[in-house]
Amino acid sequence: MIRRRHVLGAAAAALGPAMPALAQPSGSRVLRMVPQANLTSLDPIWTTANITRNHGYMVYDNLYGMDAGFRPQPQLAEGHAVEEDGRRVTITLRAGPKFHDGEPVRAADAVASLRRWMKRSPSGQKLAEFVDDLSALDDRRLQFRLKRPFPFLLPALAQVSNSPAFIMPERIAQTDAFQQIRDSTGSGPFRFKRDEFNSGSLVVYERNPDYSPTTAGVPSLTAGPKSAHFDRVEWQIITDASTAAAALQNGEIDWFEQPPPELQTLLRRNRALAIEAIDPLPLTGILRFNHLHAPFDSKRMRQALLPAIDQADFMQAIVGTEPGLWERAGVFTPGTPLANEVGLEALSGPRSLDRAKALMREAGYTNQPMRLVGPTDILAPAAMTQVCADLVRRLGFNADIVLTDWGTTVQRRTSREPLDKGGWSIILTSFSSFDFVDPSAHFPLRGNGTSAWPGWPDIPALETLRDAWFVAPDLPEQQRIAREMQRVAMDELPYIPVGSYKSLTAIRRDLRDRVPGFAIFWNLKRA
Repeated sequence: MIRRRHVLGAAAAALGPAMPALAQPSGSRVLRMVPQANLTSLDPIWTTANITRNHGYMVYDNLYGMDAGFRPQPQLAEGHAVEEDGRRVTITLRAGPKFHDGEPVRAADAVASLRRWMKRSPSGQKLAEFVDDLSALDDRRLQFRLKRPFPFLLPALAQVSNSPAFIMPERIAQTDAFQQIRDSTGSGPFRFKRDEFNSGSLVVYERNPDYSPTTAGVPSLTAGPKSAHFDRVEWQIITDASTAAAALQNGEIDWFEQPPPELQTLLRRNRALAIEAIDPLPLTGILRFNHLHAPFDSKRMRQALLPAIDQADFMQAIVGTEPGLWERAGVFTPGTPLANEVGLEALSGPRSLDRAKALMREAGYTNQPMRLVGPTDILAPAAMTQVCADLVRRLGFNADIVLTDWGTTVQRRTSREPLDKGGWSIILTSFSSFDFVDPSAHFPLRGNGTSAWPGWPDIPALETLRDAWFVAPDLPEQQRIAREMQRVAMDELPYIPVGSYKSLTAIRRDLRDRVPGFAIFWNLKRA
C-alpha cells in the first residue's frame, strides 16, 4: 500500500544553500507568502476553492463574522432587531465603511450581494426558502421579511465555509450568480492589485487605508476587529515545494502555507521558523463520485470501493506517519458536537482488495472506463489523488488518470458531460474544519441532484434530514438527525470520507498574533 508520496517532487537535498534568490529580503511592511494553490478564480460565490475563499476574506467583509466558537458577531453590521415573533429581522449597518472605490457601503449593496449569495451557498439556499422579502429600507438598514422564523439567519450570514456572504458593490453583485465576476472591489482590509495580478506567478494586495474595522469583540476566526499591519501582501505562486522551502529559510518569503511533511521535518531545524497547525481542528478529505454517469451512477458500484478504502493510506500521504496528525473521520468534523460513529464500520476492520473486486463484479462491472481527475500542485488533493490512482489500478478498473494543475481541476470538475466528452468519475479534495461542522454549509453532504456540488447526487433522504436539522429545537435533536444523516450518507455514498488531518503551516517566528483557522492576514504583525 502507498504510505507516503512526495507529491510536489521535493527532495531533502534541495534545501541546501545554493538556491537562486527569488526576491529582495522582506521589508517590515511587506509580507510574502507561498499559498496552497494558484488563484484562478476571483469569485468566491462561483467556486468553492479554498484559495478563492481566502482571496475573498482579503478584500471583502461580511455583515457578521464567525468567532472560533462558531458564534456570529457583528462586522459591517452595527446590530439587528427581531420583531413579529422572528418573522421580521432588521439589520443596521455601521456608519463609516467604504468600498475600495470610495463609495459608502449601503444596505442596497448588502441586499444585492445576499441575493446573489443565496443562489449558490447551501446556507443561503436554505435561507432563501424562508425569505418572503429582502429589501433596503434606507442606506443603513436592510430588512428580512420571513415566511416563518429562521433561527439560523445570523449564523448563515456569518458562515466561514466556502461561498461566504461577502458584501460587494451593488453593480458587481448584480452579476448572474452562475457567471464569474472579474472586479474584486470590496470593503475589506486589503485591496486587490489587478494591475499586478499574474495567475500562476503573483497575487498582490495592498492595505486599504480607508478600512473601518468593527470595534466589537476580539479577533477570533472572521470576527472582531481586523487590523492590517502590512502595506503590501504578496502571494508568490511557487509550485516546487523545495524551492518554496529554501526561500522561506533564506528569508525571501515569510510564510509557506502547506509544506509537505518531508520538508516540515527539515524546516523544524531552523530556529527562525515555526511549524504549527493552521487550524486547531482537522480538515477532512473526501473521495467524491460523479453520480450522473457510469460506473458510479450505481450505488452498488460506489459501495464496492468501501472494503478497499484505508483512511490511513490517504492521510499519511498528506501528513506522514507522525502520530496525532490524522484521525479517522465520518461526515462531520472530528471533535465537534455532531461527529459520530454511525455507519463507519464499513471503513473499519481489515481492508480487502479481493472483497472489493468481488463486489465490483456483483455490481456488474465489466471493464467500463472510469476517469480519475486530480491536481499535481496542491498538497492534500494531489496526495490523495495519487493514493486513489494506485488503488483503482489495483482494483482492476479501466482507469484513465488525468493529472493537471489545481485551477484546471477545479474548472474540469464542473463538467456534467459523460467520459467520452471530457467528463470525470472520481475527484479527491479536502475541506476546512468549519465546512463540515454541521449540515448548513456542508456542500458534499447535499443530495439535491443537479443543484448539488459537483458529483450531483440525488438523495432525497439527505435533503429531508437537512431540512429537519435547521428547525431542530435543541442540540440533542440536532445530534440525532446528524447520526441519521451519516447513516444515509454511508449507505448512498455521495462521497467516501477518507480521514481528517491537521494542516501544518510554516511561518517565520518574527510574525506574531496570527489568527488561527486558515490563511488569515489581518492582525498579523512583525515583531
